[in-house]
Amino acid sequence: MFKKILIANRGEIACRIIRACREMGIVSLAVYSEADRASLHVQMADEAALIGAPAAADSYLNMDRIIETAHAFGAEAIHPGYGFLAENPEFARRLEKEGIVFIGPNSRALELVGDKIRARQTMEKAGIPIIPGMKHVARSIDEYIAAARKIGYPVMIKASAGGGGKGMRIVCAEEDLRPALEAGSREARAAFGDESIYLEKCIEDPRHVEFQVLADNHGQIVHLFERECSIQRRHQKIVEETPSQALTPELRRKMGETAKKVVAVSGYNNAGTVEFLLDRNKDFYFLEVNARLQVEHPVTELTTGVDLVRQQIRIAAGEKLTLKQDALTQRGHAIECRIYAEDPANNFLPSSGKILYFQEPRGPGVRHDGGIYSGCEVPIYYDPILAKLIVWAETRDSACARMAAALNDYVILGIKTTIPFLKDVICHPKFREGATTTGFIKNHFENWQEEEGTPEGLSLALAVAALDELAPSPKGNKTAGPKTEVYSPWLTLGQWRIGEKP
Repeated sequence: MFKKILIANRGEIACRIIRACREMGIVSLAVYSEADRASLHVQMADEAALIGAPAAADSYLNMDRIIETAHAFGAEAIHPGYGFLAENPEFARRLEKEGIVFIGPNSRALELVGDKIRARQTMEKAGIPIIPGMKHVARSIDEYIAAARKIGYPVMIKASAGGGGKGMRIVCAEEDLRPALEAGSREARAAFGDESIYLEKCIEDPRHVEFQVLADNHGQIVHLFERECSIQRRHQKIVEETPSQALTPELRRKMGETAKKVVAVSGYNNAGTVEFLLDRNKDFYFLEVNARLQVEHPVTELTTGVDLVRQQIRIAAGEKLTLKQDALTQRGHAIECRIYAEDPANNFLPSSGKILYFQEPRGPGVRHDGGIYSGCEVPIYYDPILAKLIVWAETRDSACARMAAALNDYVILGIKTTIPFLKDVICHPKFREGATTTGFIKNHFENWQEEEGTPEGLSLALAVAALDELAPSPKGNKTAGPKTEVYSPWLTLGQWRIGEKP
């Protein structure tokens, strides 16, 4: 087993990985940008190292600096989390050459499934149902126009080198195709360093259902059932749950076995997710492989009892899977809400700044995976996800009620968040019925506005802001050992001293 792991990420996912390392007795090495000196993941890790300027290209996407840091601190493995370099085959390839273990799929499988067009070609040859679409990246706008006419509108523009909704556009008419292609290509280049895009048939109002898979280095493959991820805005998931209300036991078995086949034909190892679209006739189509740990992995953990991060680390260390497909079961129902630093009443624009007050919900069946605290700064440079709120209960109705209650107890002051929006989603009658498709937000929340705040809430915000003015600004402190310039939460308390015993 590894003695030290470098976490090449930030925020809540870095904190999640650090916790797993701590439980396994592995030293955690955090890396951070200049904008993240005071971040929670830096405070939690056993060691920490500055790797660059705030921009992701100068820090969390800087392969040279991350590899140099791993060697300098003696890290045997790197966990990429999700986003940044998590699905970059060149990074995995370089780590293999450097003798550092990449806690994720091998570079060959990563290159295959990361190239959405090659993946589609491979799956089609293997007899796996795919969505009609392009089988290569076009060289000119005329090729895209011809392809769209052949596929038939509406079409979906997608980034070939990544997922997460980046670069994705729906086009319903030919006159809108060119500007959408240009915008999608720019966004893909910014997110993945690759501007390649392709077209797929847009299946209208489907369900988005994905299957969690684990594959070791010895040929063992299991799936850990499905997650329903249909509640999305701008093609970005915001609510996930398991089990899906749309699947029968037979359909679940069929889709699960198909997911395992996808993993086998691509030579994939470690944790990943096989994503499908499910249409109104209950026909499913291969969408893509997300070759990493998913944001929504906690709902699977709560219903199966399997720690996915721990499994990732064990697989990367060469251990065999001890999980057997026939022995895996789900119990109860779990729901996750993603908490973003965004203003849902203003087209979900990012909201940066200082968190003046933070109170996470607690209680039976409530889990909070976060990377924030009272007094921390939310920078403008990165994905705006702050945390994930996850609940578990025996039934879906109970899980919905528990999530609604937990969201009511969730307080973040100082910036705008998606919490009030998520409350309305969870309490919507159609959501409670399980009538969730990818068009849910558009159909029911197109012009959503938050209700006016209560006087008590405004008073609390003003009180916290006043207290915040009394606290000194953090200047960063130096500590002994390899962790340097680590921010101390004691600095948020204002002036204090240790009193003498009376």
